[in-house]
Amino acid sequence: MGEMILVYTTFPDWESAERITKELLERKLIACANLREHKAFYWWQGKIEEDNEVGAVLKTKVDLWSELKEALRELHPYSVPAIIRIDVDHVNKEYLDWLLEVTK
Repeated sequence: MGEMILVYTTFPDWESAERITKELLERKLIACANLREHKAFYWWQGKIEEDNEVGAVLKTKVDLWSELKEALRELHPYSVPAIIRIDVDHVNKEYLDWLLEVTK
């Protein structure tokens, strides 16, 4: 049985978040994504920055981690994107079955 993971990343705006999420869905690298706008504070080039971003929680299977990570690096508008894998300890069987069915 496959294992599910979450991958967290952020985008500078809705346009890039939606475009890249749809591309990842088309490639069947993810089963689902949740996008949410938030305020971000971070260090960049020696100073603290403040900006609006769109956070994305991407749901996929562990077998696609490397390919998804490379696709995000290829498509992402940030020069240093956050691509963070979160291992899922428990998920209901029905959801996992669906996720495994719709990804490649």
